Amino acid sequence: MTIKKPAKCGTLESNDIFLMVTPNEHGIEIDLESSVMQQFGNRIKEVIENKLKDLGINNIKVVAQDKGALDYTIEARVETAIKRGMM
Repeated sequence: MTIKKPAKCGTLESNDIFLMVTPNEHGIEIDLESSVMQQFGNRIKEVIENKLKDLGINNIKVVAQDKGALDYTIEARVETAIKRGMM
């Protein structure tokens, strides 16, 4: 699967994550900014990357602004952004 256009999902509210996805010719690229970067930055990137792989997405740039979202919220936002980018 590939996305056709830029898309976004989420909010900048507490316990949420805002994502923007765009097509990328150089594999998966994740640019993350988080209020809990030192504690959970690597885990957030891992959750995003695993969800992309589950969806069969290989060429994408993800810009994420996290405000303490839990794993299931991150996964839901990634999936929604991907679906919006495929429309």
